[in-house]
Amino acid sequence: MNRSLSSGVLSVVSAKIVILIVGILSTPILFRLLEPAGFGDYSFLMSVFAIYMIFVSSGIADGVRKFLAEERSMQDWEPYVVGYYFRLALLFSLTGAFLMILSSQSGLVTRLFGAEYTPYFYGLALLVVSVQFQTYSRKTLMGFGLERYSEPLNILDKVAFVVVAIPLVYLDFGVTGALAGHAVASIAVGVIGLMLIHQRVPLSNVFRTPPSNFPRKKMLTFNSMSIVLLFLLTSLYHIDVVMLQHFRESADVGNYRAALTLAEFLWFVPLALQTVYVHSTSELWSRNRTKQITSLASKTTRYTFLLTAIMAVGLAALADIAVPIYFGPDATPAIEPLLLLLPGALGFALARPILAVSQGEGTLRYPVAATGVAATINVVLNFLLIPRYGMHGAAVATSVGYGGMFAFHCVSARHVGFDPLADARFSRIVATTALAAIPIFALAAVITNEWLALVIVPPTGLAIYLTFAVLTGAITPAEPFEVLAEFPEPIGSRAAFAQERLEGVHADLTIAGWVQSMLFLTGVTFLLSGLLIALFGTEGGTPVFG
Repeated sequence: MNRSLSSGVLSVVSAKIVILIVGILSTPILFRLLEPAGFGDYSFLMSVFAIYMIFVSSGIADGVRKFLAEERSMQDWEPYVVGYYFRLALLFSLTGAFLMILSSQSGLVTRLFGAEYTPYFYGLALLVVSVQFQTYSRKTLMGFGLERYSEPLNILDKVAFVVVAIPLVYLDFGVTGALAGHAVASIAVGVIGLMLIHQRVPLSNVFRTPPSNFPRKKMLTFNSMSIVLLFLLTSLYHIDVVMLQHFRESADVGNYRAALTLAEFLWFVPLALQTVYVHSTSELWSRNRTKQITSLASKTTRYTFLLTAIMAVGLAALADIAVPIYFGPDATPAIEPLLLLLPGALGFALARPILAVSQGEGTLRYPVAATGVAATINVVLNFLLIPRYGMHGAAVATSVGYGGMFAFHCVSARHVGFDPLADARFSRIVATTALAAIPIFALAAVITNEWLALVIVPPTGLAIYLTFAVLTGAITPAEPFEVLAEFPEPIGSRAAFAQERLEGVHADLTIAGWVQSMLFLTGVTFLLSGLLIALFGTEGGTPVFG
């Protein structure tokens, strides 16, 4: 497949950024309109739906993008793959929708979850079909390397949901209005996606029978393992919400989901990398380029650690301010669960690209085993801690399960055949994070004006962190410009020039140098904080100036 890996990453990352912004703007509105209890019911339904869809999707999404990305000598390989997975998607979605309607009519939903949830499951039955083809169409386009189409469709899905759902919720349609937003958005994206696929491969191939040498058995085996892997991953995302709904009130579920939402902001770049790497590294694995895979995986681990660590530190430092402002005063109980979730969210962020590279190899038994151990720990701890500690217990259990994903998948990666820690520079990044956290937390503590803290702390903290990262050797001075060099003009050419000038420059420090740098930057930070307090702080509840 003739395309640039970096262009695929940038397409997906750009879409993830837009989707992140849409989510940042829409989620607190939904939280306020639905209130904690309604938001808890909505979150619970979407968690149940996500787990159910694992069996309906049956690995179709991962399968179609993986096998389309492979180079095969078989004539009409791509049309056969598209048609084969389309038939599977249709069969499983209709079956899944029928079973969901049957469970509602038979009273099973009432017995399991309560009578108030039965009407919602009829809406979820429609979502089964619409979301199936929305996902199938997007992943098929990605398998063709057409992220320039698949990612705008992802944006359209999120924007259409917001445009439809928020007015309906505002008009007192509640959770039903939110579900209707998902239905309209997924139908629109599915139809447009299928039209784009038809331009590349006619959908009439759905009716063509593949030849006898078409690898049905391999595809089914891959799908079977994908079902297990996706189920385990989804349990990590949602089992805490489902169990918390059983043991606690809906308001607790809503506040806990709010904490999860903020913690999951750490994942947007790792998610983009995971999305692209499955089918991109499939090509490298098919050519047996193990050294290139190890280099790619270890560098990605290092960059992911650097990025998510500073995000976690900043979010922790500003949690007391950010949560009430973002979700409203009713979400104040979400602050402590958020702090408990952040270490695990960081570990899960590191595990995501490693898992994607392992998936690209195609032998899933080691990733499944690693994910299974983490998921089992997660379920057991949630079962033990939620009845006694509520959402705090759920946060601890989930954080441990998330963090275990990184450790177990590092072991899994070595069995698969690559080393994600070869150039990770973990000790240097840990030192960078520990040193930078001191002035960042100090800065957040001394700026008493909440809005000013939100404006000042993130960019100042990033500058402090990057300085330490260069000084400790976690990154070289040229590396940030290496990433920027892949961006469009005029950024790309200027970054490439800066990268060329800085190549070969290193700034590794001894321990004494680290301490000296920390003291210097901390002193500068406190000086800046003092000036800001003098201008914008409060004294006895009254602004000093203004």
